[in-house]
Amino acid sequence: MGGFKGGGLNMSISIRSLTLNEYLLPGNASCPGCPASIGLRMLGKALEGRYVLVIPACCSTIIEGPYPKSSYGVPVLNIAFAASPSAAAGIKAGFEVLGKGDIHVVVWAGDGGTADIGMASLSGAAERNDDIIYICYDNEAYMNTGIQRSSATPYAAWTTTTITGKSEHKKNLPMIMAAHKIPYVATASVAYPLDFVVKVRKAASIRGMKYIHLHSPCPTGWRFPSDKTVEVGRLAVQTGLWPLYEIDHGVFKLSDICKPLLDKRNRKPIEEYIKIQGRFSRISKEQLAELERYVESLWNEIALMIEKSKMSEGGC
Repeated sequence: MGGFKGGGLNMSISIRSLTLNEYLLPGNASCPGCPASIGLRMLGKALEGRYVLVIPACCSTIIEGPYPKSSYGVPVLNIAFAASPSAAAGIKAGFEVLGKGDIHVVVWAGDGGTADIGMASLSGAAERNDDIIYICYDNEAYMNTGIQRSSATPYAAWTTTTITGKSEHKKNLPMIMAAHKIPYVATASVAYPLDFVVKVRKAASIRGMKYIHLHSPCPTGWRFPSDKTVEVGRLAVQTGLWPLYEIDHGVFKLSDICKPLLDKRNRKPIEEYIKIQGRFSRISKEQLAELERYVESLWNEIALMIEKSKMSEGGC
């Protein structure tokens, strides 16, 4: 297949096939090792500049830089925490009226602005099936305001508001969005950029509401060295804590990267993931065992969804 041309879909891409153009400009204000900057860079290469960004209050507002300058090579609307899906829907409607429906409108929001403060308007956009791409870059806390707990913070993780470790498991946003019956839901990771690019391009080829949940390990908030972002992200996937999949018009499909992990013998021990991160430095044996149970339950659910999708496709 050919390259991406503002709407064509290429499922077999390589780094060499991506555009050399950069839409996150150098010299931006991101922290060393920032996962959001990795994701923004790959987003630009996925859509090749044919998009506008809608960003609620989050780290990416800071990455943009002080007005009137911008480190983003595309138009961007900075909007209130809870309003990004509604604003994006209005922009997309305006483009349609102007005959510019091939320009994608992308909400780029953190987990706080998605799982918590923005949840109501996100659900509304999904119920209306607004033709936007919503990407939550999940760094698992309110990093921009001081590393406070969000509902996407994982079990046993330290934050400045859960100093003994969070006592609840993280909210499963992708499955909540899938329950809205929108056309496309996917998980991705900044540690697997080509998988992310393919999923963004697939989302761009579908009309209606698309939601991508992007795992974004944060060196500052998670307390690991800034050169370990990709390693931590890969370990999240390899231990089974962050499965990569997509739900395309109701059909669940596990990403090829994760298919071997259906057999738990192929998953790396969770300790390899958490020992790198200072936010888990006080985890107890009991909490570790609970995380192991959580992963096992998660993959049992995935196996059931795979079987259900197979039966659906087979007409059973």
